[in-house]
Amino acid sequence: MAANANMKDWIKAQFGTGRKKPMPILSFPAISLLGVSVRKLIADSGLQAEGMKAVAERCPTAASVSMMDLSVEAEAFGCKVRIPDDEVPTVIGKRIEGKADVDRIKVPPISTGRTAIYIEAMQKALDQITDRPVFAGAIGPFSLAGRLMDMNDIMIRCYDEPDMVHRILEKATEFIASYVGMYKKIGASGVVMAEPAAGLLSPGLCEEFSSPYVKRIADEVRDDSFVFVYHNCGRTIPLKDSLMAIDADVYHLGNAIDIEEMLRIAPADKLFMGNVDPSGLFRMGTPEMMRESVLALLARCGKYPNYSISSGCDIPPLTPWGNLDAFFAAIDEHYRGT
Repeated sequence: MAANANMKDWIKAQFGTGRKKPMPILSFPAISLLGVSVRKLIADSGLQAEGMKAVAERCPTAASVSMMDLSVEAEAFGCKVRIPDDEVPTVIGKRIEGKADVDRIKVPPISTGRTAIYIEAMQKALDQITDRPVFAGAIGPFSLAGRLMDMNDIMIRCYDEPDMVHRILEKATEFIASYVGMYKKIGASGVVMAEPAAGLLSPGLCEEFSSPYVKRIADEVRDDSFVFVYHNCGRTIPLKDSLMAIDADVYHLGNAIDIEEMLRIAPADKLFMGNVDPSGLFRMGTPEMMRESVLALLARCGKYPNYSISSGCDIPPLTPWGNLDAFFAAIDEHYRGT
């Protein structure tokens, strides 16, 4: 898709009750199309772009989405990362023990660690995928802070040492804004920002420690040519008011909630995507289970003009392509019958 295309038109096209293409978070299953491991994929920008292209050629998606690898930004800050051959990388240990570590830690340059590989992969993917928007992936500020401090610690410190949490959130936000800004600069059509750790917060804590920082990034990067997608696979119903204050272009929600409940209470002018179970159905289900679930979800939620079906979160690397094909086939079946 041409750089600087008017993405407001793309958003408008996702509204309505007629046929629409889904936008699952589908990237890591490319390993089976390419015959490579996750370890090789995340270390090679060419393979990442080739994988995104292979997925785009096989799947009729509304947009191409790059890797949802929530270890990249934490690794840039100095965290250790475990990289299996067939699972998404995970952060191990923690970077910050106390206040002195918060003061010492520096906001890294955007080219640190694998961020350079992911940015280069986006540049290559943009050259190869020209028939639909291409979205980058990034972690949200509270989720990044939780990886730097350890999730148990940060939850306690939100109560006991909130100033410390805010200081690291400032640094996380500065880095993420620059990182997403680089994706925008090279021509990406938008970003899917994953802030799953906010799903662990109460509405009050979400309002204090997550949503304002996400909104700051969103306000800095989005415009008519760049879409801001907010992803949270946690229990988002109680957080509805705080999340709507972010004013994201798209809300991509997980299967921890009944998405129809959210559609009933949320603003009708906001686009919502979700929330087929990525583990229980995409990874561990069967094609028939997928068909039944997709048809049932669309039967309930297809009547909402601001709803577009998607996966509830990042689809696991070893997901069988038979289940993925069944997802798209069931969507076609639904629209043929409406």
